[in-house]
Amino acid sequence: MPKIISANLNGIRSAASKGFFTWLAKQDADFVCVQELKAQAPDMTPEFLNPGGYHGHFHYAEKKGYSGTGVYSKIEPDRVVIGFGSPEFDAEGRYVRCDFGQLTVISVYCPSGSSGPERQEAKFRFMDLFLPHLQQLHAEGREVVICGDWNIAHKEIDLKNWKGNKKNSGFLPEERAWMTRIFDEVGYVDVHRGLDPREEQYTWWSNRGQAYAKNVGWRIDYHVATPGIAAKATSVAIYKDEKFSDHAPLTIIYDAV
Repeated sequence: MPKIISANLNGIRSAASKGFFTWLAKQDADFVCVQELKAQAPDMTPEFLNPGGYHGHFHYAEKKGYSGTGVYSKIEPDRVVIGFGSPEFDAEGRYVRCDFGQLTVISVYCPSGSSGPERQEAKFRFMDLFLPHLQQLHAEGREVVICGDWNIAHKEIDLKNWKGNKKNSGFLPEERAWMTRIFDEVGYVDVHRGLDPREEQYTWWSNRGQAYAKNVGWRIDYHVATPGIAAKATSVAIYKDEKFSDHAPLTIIYDAV
């Protein structure tokens, strides 16, 4: 029964100092997808590279202290792909794919557009490039789980103050429609929502005000999967007992692939 965790660390060094790897050692997860390493290869300690004997594979951003993704796995992958073929976004360290038999596990960190119009335009460029990639991936006929921070709340239920965020990055109509296409046209499944339709299932909280304490959050971290493995998902959990980052780890357990 594969156990897969997705966690935006908001800095691997910061998360480590807050106990992330101590917590991870107790989880017995088969695969762990991490985003926003904010580190380069020279910054990676043995604990970061192979915590508890995990095999780690990473995509570092060229810019220091920025972005970065990784996949930890109990077993060595049959194949590892770093980047999805876009020079602009591969330079930002946003994609790691690992194949294990007929299962593909991907860690992705989609751009945020919240810092200004220039980054929002970059986000739209990413979306234009990533959707065809998702279509090609789906067409391979493998079971795929894409974990990560997509930086989009899909529906009104997925953020607390949806009325006030209709014109803000992360909840723009174009972004939400793009997510809908991934599910309704391309054929992927939002695994978390399939298991848990309740309100207030958030994975990210602003550092402003008392957002975390009051649970004024957004659900922007996902497991996006092909239907076969999505149908095997049995449980989902958002871990909030400890705070390693401004995101909470999202754990889903699947029946044997």
